Amino acid sequence: MYRAVRAQLGEPRLTANAGLPPRGKSPAQQIDKMIRDTPDWRGKTLSALRTVILRADPKIVEEVKWRKPSNPDGVPVWSHDGIVCVANILKGAVRLTFPHGPEIRDPKRLFNTRLDSKVVRAIDVQEGGRVNEPALRAIVRDAVRLNTSKARER
Repeated sequence: MYRAVRAQLGEPRLTANAGLPPRGKSPAQQIDKMIRDTPDWRGKTLSALRTVILRADPKIVEEVKWRKPSNPDGVPVWSHDGIVCVANILKGAVRLTFPHGPEIRDPKRLFNTRLDSKVVRAIDVQEGGRVNEPALRAIVRDAVRLNTSKARER
């Protein structure tokens, strides 16, 4: 399914600071590998969430950040004038974390974790869980709106 989205939208853009890992793979290819390396429900869930994120805004940039010895593949990140959201594959969930989450409109109440945080909000998708795709698209678009308005202020 992701390949169809990529064909429609084109290869996600790279930013100057996104960089390429030593093997020369694009961030999209690295995220593809993360999904392939997680062949259970979590890989499928990350793939579905990724598709919704990419469809929400054609200018979203895929990146992989925060490589470290305990997580050498890094973390998938989607940006547009700043980080829109970050994905984490957890043992019992796939989590999308949104910086500036408290400022993002969530009328359908998708945010279900990190609710006490003053700086982020997150959505955990458990095994068998489904995400309201239109509501997630709206959250992504509002995060982009927030980022672009902050970028204009700089």
